[in-house]
Amino acid sequence: MMGILQPFCDAIKLFSKEQVYLNYSNYYSFYFSPVVKFMLSLMIWMLIPYIFNMINFNLGLLFFLKCTSIGVYTLLIAGWSSNKNYSLLGGLRAVAQTISYEVKLSLILMSSIILIMDFNMIKFKEYQYLIWLKNMMMPLKMCFLSSLMAKTNRP
Repeated sequence: MMGILQPFCDAIKLFSKEQVYLNYSNYYSFYFSPVVKFMLSLMIWMLIPYIFNMINFNLGLLFFLKCTSIGVYTLLIAGWSSNKNYSLLGGLRAVAQTISYEVKLSLILMSSIILIMDFNMIKFKEYQYLIWLKNMMMPLKMCFLSSLMAKTNRP
């Protein structure tokens, strides 16, 4: 419970730091790519099936895969727009790592889609009440969590 407010504290600390202006960078694309990445991560939160189910995506898992795969472009643009060689190489390394984990994540999601036969996240929530499906999907859940942790560079 103590770490719930940690991301908000980090965001306040980041916004309060000194602004650095890069002389040779593409200013708008350099500062706009993290904003796009943040908006994509907020769009993924729409998929979580709440109690009231206000938003119902029939193709929710495809939307999830789309939002996570478009995030690769923001990494590439952020590395390219600084006009520095090491930033570009770091951006390319991050893109290669993200794509490799993206393939693993997509295959895990496709195997769970085959079990449920639907792309709707609410159907996934309804099928979780079945005991046999929980037991069958436990290895998939562990693989999914490990690939998500690797994709977000968490230990």
